[in-house]
Amino acid sequence: MVDDVTRECLAAIPDASISGRRVARELTALIERRGKPGMIVSDNGTELTSNAILTFAAAHRIEWHYIAPGKPMQNGFVESFNGRMRDELLNDTMFRNLAHARVVIAAWAADYNTERPHSALNYQTPADYARALTTAIARPAAREESSARRAITHPAPIGVNSNRAPVTAG
Repeated sequence: MVDDVTRECLAAIPDASISGRRVARELTALIERRGKPGMIVSDNGTELTSNAILTFAAAHRIEWHYIAPGKPMQNGFVESFNGRMRDELLNDTMFRNLAHARVVIAAWAADYNTERPHSALNYQTPADYARALTTAIARPAAREESSARRAITHPAPIGVNSNRAPVTAG
């Protein structure tokens, strides 16, 4: 699971198979840690089109967008991320067992999030970018301090045009 905004790998879950119910549980845990996303974009895999996912999305009031079948570029960043993980880790690593896979994949994801700057993030790591974004969002006073000119008077009441006589219904 990847955040398109921060480029963070939010979850990489190695297992023998992953059902829709498991995906829903992992997403619920992720929402508890990070908050609810505005939308989830996924392919049409059976675990992502299951009743468990449809129920999850409805219960959490999360919009779910499925990319068109055979159109992986509609989810281009995730496809790029998957290719990078495959090339750098999965194709080069002989996992001894599931426990070993979990440790190695978690370490790779931590390195990806905390040590690798991304050009799309102004050469910050995904974790640093997420921290800066969270800090900026948490400071509402900073959003009010704008260089834009402020109005010096209140807007005219509805139906009043300052260039003409008041509009009347008649």
